[in-house]
Amino acid sequence: MTLKEIKKILKAEVIIGEDYLSMEVKMGCASDLMSDVLAYAKPDALLLTGLTNSQVIRTAEIVDIRAVCFIRGKKPDERTIKLAIEKNIVLLTTQMPMFESCGRLYKNGLASRLVKHK
Repeated sequence: MTLKEIKKILKAEVIIGEDYLSMEVKMGCASDLMSDVLAYAKPDALLLTGLTNSQVIRTAEIVDIRAVCFIRGKKPDERTIKLAIEKNIVLLTTQMPMFESCGRLYKNGLASRLVKHK
């Protein structure tokens, strides 16, 4: 799914990265716990989160996440935006809550990271 499609589905606003909306993401990851993102997210994913600090960008960089969408209309500060520009990570924001955002993306075909427990 492209970021352009995600933007439309979530009625999102692009904070930075308008030139990269044709970029493909392979799956979605939604969490406010960056330790869970580090443990379970995969490269080329979209991260949905309510956190807006620079740790989100640092975590995204480690996992090779292509884009971050902030939920509930949240927006990061200038420091976080500058870091995302430096790391080439697209930032979006949507007014939707996390549950609705995930549901809409899943319904429209974005895969999730499935964890199988033994």
